[in-house]
Amino acid sequence: MAQRILLNLGQGDWHTGFASVTAQLWENELPPIQFVGSLPPCPHLATQYQRWQQLYEAIYGSQSRWRRAPSPFEFESTTVTNVSHHEFETLCTSLHSELNQWLMATTFAPIERRLRTHLSAQAAIQVMLTAQAKSVLRFPWGLWQLFEDYPKAELSLSLPDYHRALKQTQGNPTGGVSILAVLGNDTDIDVETDRQILSQLPQAQVTLLAQPSLSELQHQLWEFCWDILFFAGHSTSQGQGYLQVNQTESLSIEQLKYALGRTIQNGLQLAILNSCDGLGLAWTLADLHLPQTIVMREPVPDAIAHQFLKGFLASFASGQPLYNAVREAREKLHGLSELGICAAWLPVIVQNPAEVPPTWSQLASQPVEVPTPMMLPQPKPARRRLGLGSLAVTVTILALRWAGILQPIELWTYDTLMRLRPTETPDSRLVVVTVDENDIQSQTSSDRRGSVADEILHQALTILAEGEPRTIGLDLYRDFPARDPALMAALGQPNLVGLCKSRDVTAGSVGISPPPELPNSQVGFSDFIEEPDGLVRRQLLTLTPDPVSPCTSPYGFATLVAIHYLQAEGVQPRFTAQGDLQIGNVVFPRLNQRTGGLQRMDNGGNQLLLNYRALSTPKQIAVTISLQELLGGQVNLERLRDRIVLIGITAPSGGDYWSTPYGAQGQTRTAGVFMQAQMISQLISAVEDGRPLIWVWPQWAETLCIALGVIAGSLLAWQWKSAKLALACVVTAIALIAIAWVTLLTGGWLPLLPTLLALNGSAWVTRTLE
Repeated sequence: MAQRILLNLGQGDWHTGFASVTAQLWENELPPIQFVGSLPPCPHLATQYQRWQQLYEAIYGSQSRWRRAPSPFEFESTTVTNVSHHEFETLCTSLHSELNQWLMATTFAPIERRLRTHLSAQAAIQVMLTAQAKSVLRFPWGLWQLFEDYPKAELSLSLPDYHRALKQTQGNPTGGVSILAVLGNDTDIDVETDRQILSQLPQAQVTLLAQPSLSELQHQLWEFCWDILFFAGHSTSQGQGYLQVNQTESLSIEQLKYALGRTIQNGLQLAILNSCDGLGLAWTLADLHLPQTIVMREPVPDAIAHQFLKGFLASFASGQPLYNAVREAREKLHGLSELGICAAWLPVIVQNPAEVPPTWSQLASQPVEVPTPMMLPQPKPARRRLGLGSLAVTVTILALRWAGILQPIELWTYDTLMRLRPTETPDSRLVVVTVDENDIQSQTSSDRRGSVADEILHQALTILAEGEPRTIGLDLYRDFPARDPALMAALGQPNLVGLCKSRDVTAGSVGISPPPELPNSQVGFSDFIEEPDGLVRRQLLTLTPDPVSPCTSPYGFATLVAIHYLQAEGVQPRFTAQGDLQIGNVVFPRLNQRTGGLQRMDNGGNQLLLNYRALSTPKQIAVTISLQELLGGQVNLERLRDRIVLIGITAPSGGDYWSTPYGAQGQTRTAGVFMQAQMISQLISAVEDGRPLIWVWPQWAETLCIALGVIAGSLLAWQWKSAKLALACVVTAIALIAIAWVTLLTGGWLPLLPTLLALNGSAWVTRTLE
């Protein structure tokens, strides 16, 4: 999953503040969402950074590849007379803390908080920062705490005005990654190492221009297609970007404007500038709509520049996304030299937000070698058409599935197979105490604040305690304190688990607080996950709690009840290195974004598919007694001993009813307490009984299965005609359905529907083309 953020500071500067800050977030192919805020003035931060630049130049200027260009900050010039390494190190640390303190401003903190509710720690996150004042962009914004908390997030800088360049050609027609490396004026700097690093790249065609003339450089830019432009040497700003391409000539970007524009139109994707005032050059290139530029925001020692270039190109060429490769190479600079933590601040991406960063393999676009006509076997036209037809069927089905178009009918097929499973027995470890309409109406309204009055709840808990259940799950919302001290004591039992509801920004729900009498370790969230068709097929085990939510429990109610029950048998929960929940010897692997027939789902938190116990209806999961039966002494309390007892609302007026594969309308829907019982039973049965969880094949295996269906359909159409072909397809389809059904008994969800479509689609295409 990829996430892109465009943070626009708008008009303003360090002295006046930023009155209109907007943050836009793109997730995959979804339209962006936007948050707004502002930032107060902070001139001290700019002064601190100017001091940092002065100390940096004074201490490390002699080691740098390049002389410093004029500072973009408009402050009175000062001369550094007392150079202190300790002050420099202290300043590095204070810049980090002061920036994050400033970003905690009440007008900006909501932006960050709302971003964090949508961001995933596993996602590759591109954070593009733009502002009207370029001096603001020069600040090391990578010190933002957000980048430390999200290990795959990386910063880039952007101009406020941008659009896509007009492309005349697609990719590099010669194959491989085409790199034009310009080695300019190398006085007092080492460009030979740059040459060696570039020459070792895989799948790359590197053209080296050592101190070229203007005409030589113009010729290469005009006449050839390049993927990457690399420049190493001296450069200056002087109001516009100048490249010292040799010891006598300095060329401005303006002089190269049309040549660079042509090479960008021809597919140039990335410029890497190892030169002084890299940002000044990058802004000029951004005006030409170059997709990406990588520069050093300050002059650096040769060793640092070489180490970054080597690390970035190695990661990028190995298949890492461009932003991930830059971050990885930056982090390897951390503490590498006397620069300490500051070394990792220097490299930065300048991004055109209208462009998507390419991968190395996309740049390579290697052509396929074709045998000579004498060596190439001449297939029959019909067979060629059949092969292309089968390929078209495969690609079409995969594309429809990838886009989620097949998801509704795939889920319908899955639900049907679920209902066809042999009947299982109810879970004897569970007892459900139901609160129906009669129970609610029998209570006096003055005594009742929730669904169950305090006095009634106290009586019920007292009776249950006599039965000595192992765990009591209170599936009732009680976000208010008990008035009766006796009820407070009953609610404080260590074997009781309560309920709360998480905040849901998307649904506009503020959440519901847990019972005040219960510690957080005895409270689980009640949230269920509904698919687009409204059915519940997944179970949310854990999630990262929203700190502003009234419900901050990381565990689901069903998860916590199951854990409490199993802990009495010495079974402890833990999390694996991959972040999956493990209870005893059973690992509950979290779902991928594409799992079985579910495509592009929100896989936040720790989720798994819900393997309903095969019964006529989900409410048959456990023995059921009514609240009135419990209070009336009509229950044999011995039946409760060492079991899980759930108390929940089954009255339709409670609104806690859910659609399942066993019923989605009216009275066929299932009360929430029985849904919780199904989820608890799934976890305990997996740990104690070895009952299978629902599992799916990896994407490549499902793709192979669909491709085999295409091959089978083509072979059937090749072998039989008309009626015999129809019969063969029907028999094969029945066999596939039987295999899928038997596999589901072991927990496996196979790609049945796409395979059936592949079988029949390829048979029809083959028969038609013949």
